[in-house]
Amino acid sequence: MGTILETSSLIKDFGSIRAVNGLNISLQSASITGLLGGNGAGKTTTLSMLLGLLLPSSGTIKIFGGDFVKNRYSALRKLNFSSPYVDLPQRLTVRENLTVYAKLYGLKNIESAVDEMTETFRLNDYLDRRLKKLSAGQKTRVSLAKALINRPELLLLDEPTASLDPETAAWVRKFLINYQNENQGTILLASHDMQEVEQLCGNVLLMKQGELVEQGSIKDLYKKYACNSMKDVFFNVNSSVK
Repeated sequence: MGTILETSSLIKDFGSIRAVNGLNISLQSASITGLLGGNGAGKTTTLSMLLGLLLPSSGTIKIFGGDFVKNRYSALRKLNFSSPYVDLPQRLTVRENLTVYAKLYGLKNIESAVDEMTETFRLNDYLDRRLKKLSAGQKTRVSLAKALINRPELLLLDEPTASLDPETAAWVRKFLINYQNENQGTILLASHDMQEVEQLCGNVLLMKQGELVEQGSIKDLYKKYACNSMKDVFFNVNSSVK
């Protein structure tokens, strides 16, 4: 297993505020890793830098073995992202959104890719409806369809099951596990749902105030903190780190 993503001494400042402070993380291929932390921990800023939306103040990001800041356009073809908090174009229909992103990712058989995502995420009933007319849960499913349309080697997810009903959320989690197994993909998952993290992730990264304060496999963290749930691990870490 090779290293898909690696950061070294990654720092992001917004004026006098340091949002990410010296972050060193490494993701192995064919793994699902949870990125955890309370509000203001630096998760969103970290994901934004890993997507090329924000430039680091200092430090390095390597994705697929190359310098991501210098070569991000070639790397972006092989990764994708989903967040219910980042809107897709609201005036476009579901079909139009998926078609646009299929083109942006350079897919050859666009119609086939759109049809596959439509079937996979059960979008048939509102394929020609504008996004602004959809419910929050429906928009989340469209965002996930967009994120999988290019079959990314690296998938970054921010609260992937937010706004979904329990049945659909359970289906999405099962789908992500199957996708990772079948495609040997690598997933970095930011979530506040500790049960979701337990179901999906083999390893976790815990951030607080912009710093990585704990990391390891879920089993090892259970042993270290003498507990049997990620909720308890999270509370232990946050209470022990000042």
